[in-house]
Amino acid sequence: MDFDLKQLAVAIKAIAEEKNLPEETVQEVVEQALAAAYRRDYGEREQEVRVSMNLNTGDVTAYVSKEVVEEVTDDLTEISLHEAQVRNKSAKVGDIVEVEESVETFGRVAAQTAKQVILQRLREAERDIIMNEYEDKIGTVINGIVARVEGRIVRIDLGKAQGIMPASEQIQGERYYPGQRLKVYLKDVERGYRGPQLVVSRGSKEFVEWLFRAEVPEMENGAVEIKDIAREAGTRTKIAVSSTVPGVDPVGTFVGGHGTRVNAVTSEIGEQEKIDIVIWDEDTATYIKNALSPTQVDSVALDEKNKKATVIVPDDQLSIAIGKSGQNVRLASKLTGYEIDISAGKKGEEQKPAEPAAPAPKPKLKKKEQLESSLLEAIEEHGE
Repeated sequence: MDFDLKQLAVAIKAIAEEKNLPEETVQEVVEQALAAAYRRDYGEREQEVRVSMNLNTGDVTAYVSKEVVEEVTDDLTEISLHEAQVRNKSAKVGDIVEVEESVETFGRVAAQTAKQVILQRLREAERDIIMNEYEDKIGTVINGIVARVEGRIVRIDLGKAQGIMPASEQIQGERYYPGQRLKVYLKDVERGYRGPQLVVSRGSKEFVEWLFRAEVPEMENGAVEIKDIAREAGTRTKIAVSSTVPGVDPVGTFVGGHGTRVNAVTSEIGEQEKIDIVIWDEDTATYIKNALSPTQVDSVALDEKNKKATVIVPDDQLSIAIGKSGQNVRLASKLTGYEIDISAGKKGEEQKPAEPAAPAPKPKLKKKEQLESSLLEAIEEHGE
């Protein structure tokens, strides 16, 4: 089966539109494929060939690079000095000149080769365009529509490309269905054999940060900031915040009046996920106390070398400090970067030296009248 070059010229415009690629990009891809086909039918593998195609007429012209020599030993790669000077008077031995060759058709094998090259190069061109467009959006939240659910993987239509949301990037307990509109965080663009894979997330801590960024305008001017986030998507998130402006309450700023700001975030990630907003502190012990909120903490002992902290809480606060399945202390550890060990008991007090026993009280002296009366009574009893 030979190549129909005129039909191919018409197809280029259709391919460009279908693949959402620039027409000149598709034409360049096709011309490269035709150059490979020319080498297959009319030349050799190592030959340098450039092909030009007229999209209006379908005419194909090949330009074969040949070296100017005194005596030709290989017609495919060499041209005599005389023949070269007919084309270009200034040509001299050792120059490389392009020899124009008209092409009418290609054989079946060459046509198949060209088809494979076209498909491969179109995939690469499409991949490059997607990469260029979405690489600038890495680290941002974009809108998407669930295309389909394949087992534990959710495919999200992002417009010109499709993103995948693996189970590890999903919110625990959240249900997905085709046609569902979602906000997703573009985590990465991975290059793969089948083209670029856009990895999106709803379960990452960065997703929560971006949602707050949309709700808290004070973050833009730097009045408040998020220092760190520890998240177990679908159940609980802890956020450490701070203020750079004296008098500004960072926690209140993120919560918003009547909780409007934090409620807007929870409505996106799911009401079942609790959000704790705590104050970041440069003093590690204070920071750990804050991170264990809402627990009341008696004392914190730090082992800075091994990044460990021993925390003492009242007996009635132990279960709150640990949290369900250890979640509260686990998130506090992630937030602060310290391994936290919690135990119950009152705050240890220093042992004070024992006070000396008070001396026995001296008997009180009796009044004079009482002494005289007692003496007279003793004499009378003795006299009897």
